[in-house]
Amino acid sequence: MNMVLTANKRQKGRHSSLTQLRQNGAIPGVVYGFQMEPTAITLDARAFAKILAAHGTKSVFQLDVEGKRINAVLTEVQRCALKGNVKHVDFKSINMSEELEVDIPVTVIGDAVGVAEGGFLLQPNREVRIKVKPTEIPETIEIDATNVAIGTSLYVGDIRQQFPFEILHEDDYTLVTITPPAAENVQEDDTVDDTPEVLEATGQNTDETRG
Repeated sequence: MNMVLTANKRQKGRHSSLTQLRQNGAIPGVVYGFQMEPTAITLDARAFAKILAAHGTKSVFQLDVEGKRINAVLTEVQRCALKGNVKHVDFKSINMSEELEVDIPVTVIGDAVGVAEGGFLLQPNREVRIKVKPTEIPETIEIDATNVAIGTSLYVGDIRQQFPFEILHEDDYTLVTITPPAAENVQEDDTVDDTPEVLEATGQNTDETRG
């Protein structure tokens, strides 16, 4: 589903002008790619946040740049390290008839048998890169970990044939692994063995034990 975002062209300026834009509720950005020169733009921060919350970052957006509609995908979202608000966005215009490469989050479903046995489920890689038509970009890729036991893993090679698009990673790219439970710490007995051999080894008086 395409989301329409209204954008305005802007003049590239100094850092102070970008700060002023943000203070006025706008987000600076740039759009580049298919059939266009790199163009500096601004977006309404509230409108962008609303669409991002509803549809995520992996959708195809329609940028309405002063009346010109541009199909584009997000390639970068820069956020403030302290507040988390968006500081800058990069869009790439695309040809809707050609496949593109995009990173998609992985969602693990199913109750892994290894977890039921006491193991711990780990996701070494939480995204996969796929090649897909813009109109068919999924929000997430679901993989079933039900049969993953302790000490085993689920790889791209195990799930590649389950999807209609191309997964660009090698077969040994790990998606899920089940590690064994941590060894329980054995509590040492704090009492001292009072056998003669032990008492002698520790230098304690053994007269009372020799009868």
